[in-house]
Amino acid sequence: MAVTESAMASVGRESERARSGHESDRGRPRREYEGARTAQEGILRRQSARESSARTYARALPIVPVRARGLTIEGADGRRYLDCLSGAGTLALGHNHPVVLEAIRKVLDSGAPLHVLDLATPVKDAFTTELFRTLPPGLADRARVQFCGPAGTDAVEAAFKLVRAATGRTGMLAFTGAYHGMTAGALEASGGACEVRVTRLPYPQDYRCPYGVGGEHGAELAARWTESVLDDAKSGVPLPAGMILEPVQGEGGVIPAPDGWLRRMREITATRSIPLIADEVQTGVGRTGRFWAVEHSGVVPDVMVLSKAIGGSLPLAVVVYRDDLDVWQPGAHAGTFRGNQLAMAAGTATLAHVRENGLAERAEMLGSRMLTQLGPLIGEFACVGDVRGRGLMIGIEMVDPEAPPAVADGPRPAAPDLATAVQRECLRRGLIVELGGRHAGVVRLLPPLTITDEQTNAVLDRLTDAIEAVAREPRLPAPRAAAVRTEQPEPVGSPDRKSGR
Repeated sequence: MAVTESAMASVGRESERARSGHESDRGRPRREYEGARTAQEGILRRQSARESSARTYARALPIVPVRARGLTIEGADGRRYLDCLSGAGTLALGHNHPVVLEAIRKVLDSGAPLHVLDLATPVKDAFTTELFRTLPPGLADRARVQFCGPAGTDAVEAAFKLVRAATGRTGMLAFTGAYHGMTAGALEASGGACEVRVTRLPYPQDYRCPYGVGGEHGAELAARWTESVLDDAKSGVPLPAGMILEPVQGEGGVIPAPDGWLRRMREITATRSIPLIADEVQTGVGRTGRFWAVEHSGVVPDVMVLSKAIGGSLPLAVVVYRDDLDVWQPGAHAGTFRGNQLAMAAGTATLAHVRENGLAERAEMLGSRMLTQLGPLIGEFACVGDVRGRGLMIGIEMVDPEAPPAVADGPRPAAPDLATAVQRECLRRGLIVELGGRHAGVVRLLPPLTITDEQTNAVLDRLTDAIEAVAREPRLPAPRAAAVRTEQPEPVGSPDRKSGR
């Protein structure tokens, strides 16, 4: 689908309203600026004193957002930032998009109830209709949907319960580097877990291939290992209830699944009657260049886990699955806040806007352009090990330029300290980025699908400047531990500090 003229006009207007950088500092009276900065610092101090040590993004991004539009956030001190975090991928249309605000206001002005548990409403019916309109062919015509609690991890838990009930089995297959949420079952399937109920399988990638070969050969070895685990009676892995995978590992470091390997996983699970669960919480709603990331490979999963962007910036999570898996008894899975009417209205507007205006196709085009422009950084700076991504999920892996590879011709060790430094330098230049990866060494970009060409250039310029500043700065030995511990910025998205769900 081509990008329509109305969509481009809307994006252009958004660009005019959302000037990039710190332009609001210019011409402001010094006293006014100092007062705003003091107020922001007070808010940050109170947050540090009152909130849990589990907070994440607030540590690395010491800003206090007070206004936002499209790609741009304005802090309480008046500074403006280009937001390539986008609520960890939640804001497909950016901040406060007009169609989202209009949908929310319409519900508020109508007098409709905002809390209805799982009762049928016109708002829910419209959301479900639009959602089914976007689903991959082969699933939409025989799908069921379960509305869950407000977060993606709730939908993952529901998916696990679903396939266990449908198959009568209990075990799950998941992959190294995965991230599926912060509740107990989701954590078991994520990369940092070690519970025996989940069997970990190799997830193929080129840069840090688990077999050291990469490419199609590495993906084939990973597929063969999966077959061996399932077919070897002495492997210790009984036939599982399901397999869960991300078409692109986001928190794992922006690692796209090879299309051929994903098709092999579909074949392997189908021939063994193992339901395949696609976690599209972060990859869905056009972000990777298709409406759903599984569409790149033509795979139709048995179950899809959806959240983040489907709520149009508000909390919403659902599980979509084949009707023959629907063996639940009434009340087998419930949740007080599964009927979020404002989120459904905002989600309907977002889904329709992305579909009608070809924003998935635009994400594919812009993502390809960004990867092309960032690719040369690998040869220019020794601290840049890899540049990868799919659509508007972009990752730049930082490596230690002074450390030798673990194996000949292999990648250098990850450098989370350099990634943190790049994030800090980006923030100084008015650019918000996320960190991730199995070693917290990957700088991640998740801009909204409405980002303009002009804004894309600004993002690339600021990111490149930040990487160059870090690459040119002499590296100092790590300081000795201080007697008094002070709060330090922490890598956003590191494996033990997730907050995306």
